[in-house]
Amino acid sequence: MLVPALKLLAVIVGLAFALGLLGVVVFLAVALARMLGITILQWRDLISIDRWTEVFMTIGRNKLRTALTTISVAWGIFVLVFLLGLGRGLDNGMRKSFARDATNGVWVNANKTSVAHGGYDVGRKIMFENRDYDRAKRVAGIEHISGQHFIGGSRWGGLVTKRGGKANTFNVNAVHPEAFRLGAHEMVAGRFLSEADIIGRRKAVVIGRPVAQFLFDGDSPIGEWIVTAGVPFQVVGVFSDPAGNEEERQMYIPVTTAQLAFNGANKLGVLQFTVGNAGPDEAQAIIDTVVGQLAERHQFSPEDRQAIRVHNNVEQFARFQKLFWMISAFVLVIGLGTLAAGVVGVSNIMMIAVKERTKEIGVRKALGATPRSIVFMIIQESVFLTGIAGLLGLSAGVGCLELVGRLDNEFILHPGIDLATGLAATVFLVIAGALAGYFPARAAAKVNPIHALRDQ
Repeated sequence: MLVPALKLLAVIVGLAFALGLLGVVVFLAVALARMLGITILQWRDLISIDRWTEVFMTIGRNKLRTALTTISVAWGIFVLVFLLGLGRGLDNGMRKSFARDATNGVWVNANKTSVAHGGYDVGRKIMFENRDYDRAKRVAGIEHISGQHFIGGSRWGGLVTKRGGKANTFNVNAVHPEAFRLGAHEMVAGRFLSEADIIGRRKAVVIGRPVAQFLFDGDSPIGEWIVTAGVPFQVVGVFSDPAGNEEERQMYIPVTTAQLAFNGANKLGVLQFTVGNAGPDEAQAIIDTVVGQLAERHQFSPEDRQAIRVHNNVEQFARFQKLFWMISAFVLVIGLGTLAAGVVGVSNIMMIAVKERTKEIGVRKALGATPRSIVFMIIQESVFLTGIAGLLGLSAGVGCLELVGRLDNEFILHPGIDLATGLAATVFLVIAGALAGYFPARAAAKVNPIHALRDQ
């Protein structure tokens, strides 16, 4: 009985909160509509020198109070802008970390079994073959696919590459042409590997910019020959990569050529593919199909996570996106809460100012001032004070983001806010300032002239 009662109470509380929030939104919308109508009718006050002189005099009567109010609002918009810009920098840093690989890429790596299966003991080494690539290529949902052969059985082992009297060690990747789709490479000269290179087992090689600069000293490498591990290859292309030298110190050769030239038979160490626009669930279904095929072919349990290791960029990218969405939402709530506290402070200050000016307001009404003009006078002062404070906070936030952006930090990249965010913050400030002055202005408009003149 207790659990159903608690659920019912939670539903009632949630419903009451939703209705209360809806009521607040409607109330504020009505207040904004009324302020807009008053502004339209009192537009001449916006260009009145006398009115602006009066605003400055009113604000200057209590400099300490005005300064503290300005600081509170400026701090609120500073926190909002700085945290939003910082969140954007973190998002940019995260995206750069994914730039070296396709965000929709999947890598299936051959490894060792950890579960006995089909009469085989644990610790058996799995090695893919060309027909595994051919079979996986037909799986529905796979957009681009490549196999990779590990020369000498090592994925990370570099090979000595020579040209003339120059020699250095570079990583050599034996892949299919579709491997180009799984990274962020850009061709700066020539072309990438082609299907004709695979079929003809051509001795073609694509090199990164640092490799070309080292071996060719600025000369065009296209069509020239280099020697890798004693085997000559002709350079057909040069690529660059936004991830920098680490990704550019690579060389790509046809997988079939490597298997033939380096005694690799038909072995593959990795199957790598993209899944198009598939979401995490669809990508996992495609992965399960490929893993099922491999398990059937190589006699290991599909549940054995050590037999083959899967790196799923789709899932990881979606997880990071969700994380940064939560961070952005948290930052927005904190920033708006801080700004709201400053706006409430402005409203309190305007309420005090209205109380102090009760006699003045009574005189104005006795001399013929309409309630509408009184309301607009208070709102004008509030919007001006909030606007100045907001611009100070906005400028400080942008300046601090610029300083943070100049720091050498790979996790925070190009922090800042765009024009739309700046305009949205400005509009929010104007609306918040108007609301901060509206409620004290309503109280001022209701002042009875006779009672006000008797005050003090």
